[in-house]
Amino acid sequence: MSKPLNDTVGATGKLKQAIMVWDMPVRVFHWLLVICFAGAWLSSESEQLAMIHYAFGYTACLLILIRLVWGVIGTRYARFNQFLKSPKAVLGHFMSMLRGYPHHDVGHNPAGGLVMFALMLLILLIGLTGYLSVKEFLGSFVSEAHEAISSIVLGLVIVHIIAAIGMSVIERQNLVRSMVTGKKKGFPEQGIRYPQYLIGAVIFLGALYFFYLTLSGGLPSLTQ
Repeated sequence: MSKPLNDTVGATGKLKQAIMVWDMPVRVFHWLLVICFAGAWLSSESEQLAMIHYAFGYTACLLILIRLVWGVIGTRYARFNQFLKSPKAVLGHFMSMLRGYPHHDVGHNPAGGLVMFALMLLILLIGLTGYLSVKEFLGSFVSEAHEAISSIVLGLVIVHIIAAIGMSVIERQNLVRSMVTGKKKGFPEQGIRYPQYLIGAVIFLGALYFFYLTLSGGLPSLTQ
């Protein structure tokens, strides 16, 4: 079997360079969701921090709803049809890695995309069970489900972090930094043209305002 092309040189002999892959809305979503999940987890055991817990949790759900919309109308690598693949494609991705031919597309790999989408759906489920728990619907069952799903998500987050570190080594680029700068290694024609800074800023400010409204009791239907 012939060796694959060097991961820094394409079939035409062009060298890879830093290109824009992750637009600003994707980056804002990612890091605000990290903060919200961590904040909700750390404040979950204290009654005194209940409003902070609600604010982090509901803001995480708002962010995911926005991300679901952006996954349909957003830039190239933000769209679900770019990285949500069939189970066969996910299995093929793992088999390729075992054979020493890792994924080199600039967007999410099939496994990473699947995990990310699963995390979003599970966090929405955490928000729903949390809301039902606040409303005392179905008693302790909903509260226990809320805690159980939160633990599952924490496990997936840990797997996600380990995978990001591992893929950074395999792909020879810092994937965590890429989600800060928006840039990864690729060819010029693969990059997105418009980082959508204005939409990213609107999402950021909107999420902060929603967090403030929840925290201050401005949305009593969610917290009482």
